[in-house]
Amino acid sequence: MLREFWRSTIGKKVVMAVSGLIGVGFLISHVVSNLAVFENPQHLNAYARFLRGLGPLLYVARGVLVAAVILHVISAFQLMARARAARPVDYRAREPQVSTFASRSMKVGGVLLLAFIVVHLADLTFGLGHPGFVHLQPAENIVTGFGPERWWMVAFYVLAMISLGLHLWHGAWSSMRTLGAARPSASPLRRVIPIILAVAIAGGFAIIPLAVVFGVLR
Repeated sequence: MLREFWRSTIGKKVVMAVSGLIGVGFLISHVVSNLAVFENPQHLNAYARFLRGLGPLLYVARGVLVAAVILHVISAFQLMARARAARPVDYRAREPQVSTFASRSMKVGGVLLLAFIVVHLADLTFGLGHPGFVHLQPAENIVTGFGPERWWMVAFYVLAMISLGLHLWHGAWSSMRTLGAARPSASPLRRVIPIILAVAIAGGFAIIPLAVVFGVLR
């Protein structure tokens, strides 16, 4: 039964929606903890030590998150492949009526976010290529990792956060529609909650490297 559910188009949409919402939950907790660096850098370091102290629970949470990302990516690619197979030749000319730039950029944005996840984990989690990485000292790693000499990393990070915001704007709304939590609207472009969510999360992440660049965080 599960195999049939997974093979169906609606099943893949539900999997993508649920896995996406798991990711949103993680992003909310992650951005809130990261923004603690503005109040006191040691709060962020203490949070990192707290997570490490969870022991096996931390690895269970990571396993769920990794599984969610993998399922999200696989279902997204398979749904795109089905849509392409159903309409191998696109319309020559059409004007978007209720679609947004966010929805039309999901493919490119998704690939960019995958690249960002790899770079972000390598740089700020494992310290690969980081100029002054210190284990369990994320506050210090942020400051040294986004210094002036690494302007390219700041630019890449901000660009990825713009992509994340667009992804959340369309993805959160699409997930709610798939799961039946959002009804059809006469104004489909007015997606207040997804917009607030996208701006809060993506903006919260992007402001950190910018704060380092402009000397607010030292």
